[in-house]
Amino acid sequence: MGNLLEGKVVLVSGGGRGVGRDIALQAGLAGAKVMVNDMGTSIGGEGEDDSVAGAVADEIRAAGGEAAACTASVTDRAAVAAMIEQCRDELGGLNHVVNNAGILRDRMFHRMSDEEWDAVIDVHLNGARNVASAAAATFRQQDSGSFVHMTSTAGLIGNLGQANYSAAKMGIVGLSRSISIDMARANVRSNCIAPFALSRMTETVPSSGGAQKPGEVPYAEKIKKMASEKIPPLVIALGSDAAADITGQIFAVRGNEIFLMSQPRPLRGIHRAEGWTPEAVLEHAIPAMRSDFYGPDTSRDVFSWDPI
Repeated sequence: MGNLLEGKVVLVSGGGRGVGRDIALQAGLAGAKVMVNDMGTSIGGEGEDDSVAGAVADEIRAAGGEAAACTASVTDRAAVAAMIEQCRDELGGLNHVVNNAGILRDRMFHRMSDEEWDAVIDVHLNGARNVASAAAATFRQQDSGSFVHMTSTAGLIGNLGQANYSAAKMGIVGLSRSISIDMARANVRSNCIAPFALSRMTETVPSSGGAQKPGEVPYAEKIKKMASEKIPPLVIALGSDAAADITGQIFAVRGNEIFLMSQPRPLRGIHRAEGWTPEAVLEHAIPAMRSDFYGPDTSRDVFSWDPI
């Protein structure tokens, strides 16, 4: 892993399991001092296990690194502020934040309850904002810092039964873009990664609903190729000084593949000198633009080939 993060302090929310755990461990091997944040909840956000974050911190220390653990909820702004103070007090500062904490409450949109919607939005979107906001003062004071926020192709493209998660993950894209613009003068950069990885999160993802073709490898088997340890190299690279000019981008990692994802830009424009009527829109504008419409695709439709 090299020493790309030597001397840096990295905070990983949701760092106790899955992708977050692998990021925390590999950041430690890359020379970082790591704050492992995890409440140890179930995938739905229920319960707590104080030992989860501590166990990962112990692994980092056993490998010769330096680490601390914190069980703060990212939805609690006071607890998050205290966590940033803990980074400074116990590890000596803060340089790189990985917003990875998340839960799932999957349900078809027309059956989704207010509580299922609010809980997912609160952890993913509000949680990312809370951690970033608390870290911003430190980053501005030292005139440097880096954020990596975990988004998802469920938001970038779409997925069945995940309206709350998809909305939160697209919100994180907008949050990251705004941070990259607003904090550029302070040399703070902000990027997103959509990870494909076998984890507790993917075990609950609903099927796309499409019938499996004869001879096709089941998706459950394909995803085994997308090991969670494939995600940290990009996270570590983006947190290093060598990536000081990279900000406002959206990446995806799928096995040994890394993608730069597109961002919304105009596809086609239609002009009518005399202005538009509803009838003219239907007769002229819509037909002219229809070839560039997007269908109701899911992530699996767009990433249709096997992971490498």
